Amino acid sequence: MFLGKLICGLLGFSMGGPIGALLGVWLGHSFDRALSQSAIFLSSSEREALQQLFFETTFQLIGHLAKADGRVSEEEVAQTEALMNRMDLTPLHRQQAIKYFQQGTHADFDFDGSIDRFAKVAARNRNLSLTLLEFLISVALADGTLDPAEQKVLRATAAKVNMNAQQFEQLLQMILAQNQFGNGSDGNSSGQYHAGQAAPRQDEIKQAYQALGVSEDIDDKDLKKAYRRLMSQHHPDKLIAKGVPDDMIKVATEKSQQIQAAYEMLKKSRPS
Repeated sequence: MFLGKLICGLLGFSMGGPIGALLGVWLGHSFDRALSQSAIFLSSSEREALQQLFFETTFQLIGHLAKADGRVSEEEVAQTEALMNRMDLTPLHRQQAIKYFQQGTHADFDFDGSIDRFAKVAARNRNLSLTLLEFLISVALADGTLDPAEQKVLRATAAKVNMNAQQFEQLLQMILAQNQFGNGSDGNSSGQYHAGQAAPRQDEIKQAYQALGVSEDIDDKDLKKAYRRLMSQHHPDKLIAKGVPDDMIKVATEKSQQIQAAYEMLKKSRPS
């Protein structure tokens, strides 16, 4: 990646001589770095392989989460079946999902090997790792609680994909707050805010800020930027391009409904 440095350096030199060239190269370097982080060009076969890896890793880790406390409960099996129903899996994909789930529940399941394979492939695609963690956190929260054993697995997964403890905690708080808006983690409408209802309470407003991952003193312009960034991350086309399987797009994009509901609440509550 050198195109940005070359173009900006030449423009800078033409406008400001050597000093302008140095400034241009610096700006170009920032552009090239951003481009290298965001531009992932995959062939159809590469994308298919990445989607399969995402699918496999997700259900293996869901199984591992279910067994984290020592046993897989009937409720956890029912929650996984509900997830597969929401995904509208084909019979073949459903069989695969069950197989991977069962692999994750085995005592000899290689957690490190599974997540390391995924992390290596997704190293240049942070959003794909975020999507994986969103899936896992939402599944763990399906019963309304997050026990210590589940937290341990989730934190270990986050560390494997280079997310530090502070970043994980922020993501967890965002998802907890997002689950209060739009469609809940069980796929049913459980949001606290709907268009036309009475003015939101202060605790609901606080949750809306947490759902967007921003502080309450943010200005309107930056709030809209944060909202658009989150909506972009959950856009179906971008998720597919980054390697999220088609089966999982419906569930992944449900987050956009929650994010939009939180943003609409904040627009209503903020001074005109």
